[in-house]
Amino acid sequence: MSEKDKIRDAIEKTEILKQPERLLSTFDSTTIHYYILSVPFYLEFEGRDPETETIVREGKITWQRPKLITPSYMLRVEGFSEEAKKAFQMLAMEDSDLAMILYSLRLVKESEKMEIVSYPLNSVARKLFNEIEEKKDPFSAVIKGVDEFWDVSLSKFIYELVVKSAYFSQFPDLLKKSVIDISREGFAVVRKDRYGIPIATRIEVENLFRLFEKGEISPSDLKKELDRWGVFEEYQDRFFKFFKRS
Repeated sequence: MSEKDKIRDAIEKTEILKQPERLLSTFDSTTIHYYILSVPFYLEFEGRDPETETIVREGKITWQRPKLITPSYMLRVEGFSEEAKKAFQMLAMEDSDLAMILYSLRLVKESEKMEIVSYPLNSVARKLFNEIEEKKDPFSAVIKGVDEFWDVSLSKFIYELVVKSAYFSQFPDLLKKSVIDISREGFAVVRKDRYGIPIATRIEVENLFRLFEKGEISPSDLKKELDRWGVFEEYQDRFFKFFKRS
């Protein structure tokens, strides 16, 4: 099985057992407390019952104040493996319209911990459900993941939460800014100009050029972003004009 197939398999086997009661905030940062439960992969090799042990990984994810960003910005996150970053990309590419409506996020590594408990996964999950209920914590999630690719499982949870939050939190604001439209079926559709380029992309390109002209991003970073959106040819004269002035 190829690496891509393994990542896809891990995504498909991931189950969100408990979603946070609240979505990501549109106006402030949000911290999600997550628990990822998985059956240790070594049990199979040792011929042991998968019901005998469960790995519990606990941590927090903090989102900065959300804004429209390009897909590559979402991949610039701390604490994720290359497999998890590829999972983000694979999920985002399934809906190119939603790919740009993402949140800036970072993983708070210092709060991560892992333990192995001698109880079946379902029992551990029920115990966590009760604890979360007693704490009345609206920002906790419980995820059933794949041990070898646990942060791929985490990336699936993050992506789904981001998309759900975008629909309910960001889309009303984006409608006011004329960045998206709503189809007859009630789905969000990214508004595009007469050249087929999303309006949001135009906004992001202008932001990138401002950063470039201030010296806050390198020429190679700017070109990489323009290539990613497939608009370098359209902006190349403006890009090279900067070097002529220099």
